[in-house]
Amino acid sequence: MAYDEALATRVKETLSGRSDIIERNMFGGLAFMLAGNMCCCVTDNGLIVRVGPEGYEDALAHPHAGVMDMTGRPMRGWVLVQPEGLISDAGLNGWVARGAEFAAGLPAK
Repeated sequence: MAYDEALATRVKETLSGRSDIIERNMFGGLAFMLAGNMCCCVTDNGLIVRVGPEGYEDALAHPHAGVMDMTGRPMRGWVLVQPEGLISDAGLNGWVARGAEFAAGLPAK
């Protein structure tokens, strides 16, 4: 699989206290699903985080966060956090928590 396995291990550790997370191979990476909704996905380029439309502009204002564009069209409500923004545990934990918080507010699938 073409994703950062060390980052995936760190994300798993961050989410280890939750019993409602399922891992799924998606987008060439490893996605973390909360009640059927993706909250984040480890890729070879960093971490895709679901922040929702309301949190999109704020998320983009953070260093190392950028537009998530897989198909030639930006996906509003999702950001790609570059590896530099995930070096510290605090940085990674903050992004993972943000994605999980948004996904937890969605209806279960």
